[in-house]
Amino acid sequence: MVLMALSGNHAVAWAVRRARVKVVAAYPITPQTTIVEKLAEFIDKGEMNAKMIRVESEHSALAAVYGAALGGARAFTATSSHGLLYMHEVLWWVAGSRVPLVMAVVTRSIGPPWNIWSDHSDIMDQRDTGWIIAMAEDNQEVFDLTLQAFRITEDERVNLPMIVGLDAFILSHTVAPVDIPSQEEVDAWLPERKQLYVIDPNNKLQIGNLALPKDYAMLRRSLEEAMNNSRKVIVEVDEEYGKVFGRKYGGLVEKYKCDDAKYIVILMGAWSGDAKEAVDKLREEGYPIGVLRIRFVRPFPINEIIDVAKGKKGVMVIDRSISFGNAGPLFIEVSSTLMGLNIALKGVLAGIGGIDVGVNDFTEIFKKFINEVEEYGTFIKRQEWWLR
Repeated sequence: MVLMALSGNHAVAWAVRRARVKVVAAYPITPQTTIVEKLAEFIDKGEMNAKMIRVESEHSALAAVYGAALGGARAFTATSSHGLLYMHEVLWWVAGSRVPLVMAVVTRSIGPPWNIWSDHSDIMDQRDTGWIIAMAEDNQEVFDLTLQAFRITEDERVNLPMIVGLDAFILSHTVAPVDIPSQEEVDAWLPERKQLYVIDPNNKLQIGNLALPKDYAMLRRSLEEAMNNSRKVIVEVDEEYGKVFGRKYGGLVEKYKCDDAKYIVILMGAWSGDAKEAVDKLREEGYPIGVLRIRFVRPFPINEIIDVAKGKKGVMVIDRSISFGNAGPLFIEVSSTLMGLNIALKGVLAGIGGIDVGVNDFTEIFKKFINEVEEYGTFIKRQEWWLR
């Protein structure tokens, strides 16, 4: 391995290079652009044997790598915000076709008004498309998740596409040390690409025809089965990756000081590190609190959340996006998961539009929640805005 100082975006590019991706297509959008710029540099210098396809839109970028993947090539694209929304139709086609494909999403707010800072509205908008969706905490995990994504998606039990999310600027443009395995090490760990079928001009195959309702429902059921299969594959890949490269993250979730905690905070993304620091501070003050970091939004870690939450006094969920008219998406899913358990639940909306939320903010938010539970007992509070 070689230790490099890399931005999160360049960590993605290095993982794509090490995975020996053959086709890249993308349309520039802040703050994703430097991912594909770096890949274009690798290709131009002859350091990466791949084809870069320049397209006129994000919709076309995903359509191009979709076609390449159907033809049997390991393919990759990246986008953010409005670019991801423009791709939305094609996301359904890729997943519905059961095609392994990897895409990085540098999470960014959605307009209007225009905003280039990070929140999770864009990535959370894709939960129902059939893509596996993961969210990294730091630049090392960005690299590791991206590399693992090719192994996960191409597993014969899965054959689904995957999104790797990273927070705009907090990770995408911030430089940190990243261990990069050698090409030989990655080649030994990542097998040749496999998929259910390949489009071949010499073999007749029809895709996208009109399907009768029962056939359509059966295909959707098979997609759900594959998504559920990915739960086991994600854990297996994480374990094996840890044995080979020395880093594992816990599978679908990461547990931080949860075993002896009476209160659990659930969140995802780069600010999870600040939340852990806040927990450390509160532990010194005698507050029994832990963090459950969501690594995979899809498949949603239902059993893992229940296992951690059982017997706790309270669970607080912090969202960086909102489902208007209801609550934060993570809170909606966590509260439905914990339905029937006698646990105080609270949702907090914070960091919307890139508002900075740091250790001191988390300390105050967590302490307030614990004091509320101690005073009022079991309750459900769907949302509270944190706008500082």
